[in-house]
Amino acid sequence: MLKVDYYFTPTSPWTYLGHERFTQIVKRHGAAVGVKPVDYGVIFPQSGGLPVGKRAPQRQAYRLCELARWRDFLGVPLNLQPRFFPADPISAACVISAAPPAAQLAITGDFLRAVWVEERNIADIGVLADIAARHGIADAPAAIMQGKAIFERNTQEAVTRQVFGAPSFVLRDELFWGQDRLDFLERALAK
Repeated sequence: MLKVDYYFTPTSPWTYLGHERFTQIVKRHGAAVGVKPVDYGVIFPQSGGLPVGKRAPQRQAYRLCELARWRDFLGVPLNLQPRFFPADPISAACVISAAPPAAQLAITGDFLRAVWVEERNIADIGVLADIAARHGIADAPAAIMQGKAIFERNTQEAVTRQVFGAPSFVLRDELFWGQDRLDFLERALAK
């Protein structure tokens, strides 16, 4: 069975825009998924990336333009400037890491929608607990603690595999960066 490793942060709008399409693609091809939320606060300094707030004004403005284009092209809801962005993604990433593998894609989608559609703060323990409970995780603080080591390992693995942006997909050691590369990923899965 083919396996795609999926590197992302639960606060990335690009991950949000590609998440449902990605889940449909892997389902169509019967591929397994390694769900791997990572810390871009560790990855960016090593790869030359910058958090949105530290990018040049023209890059920040163009980012909003591109997000609007993709939102409209895909026909999905997306608040371009959500109330709780940027939010600290680490606790949500740890909950995803601790979730049962069968629930990881679904809980990831819920965290992404919470930020980009529902105007919810995924760094808030109440929001975390609500989303976690929907996926059978009764104790969000314990899940955060359980998932921390996995999250840290995923981050180091991403650095080793030369991941530099979100979302990134790795199939047979080939990196596909960005939700706009999903067509290429699907072609590779079909080979």
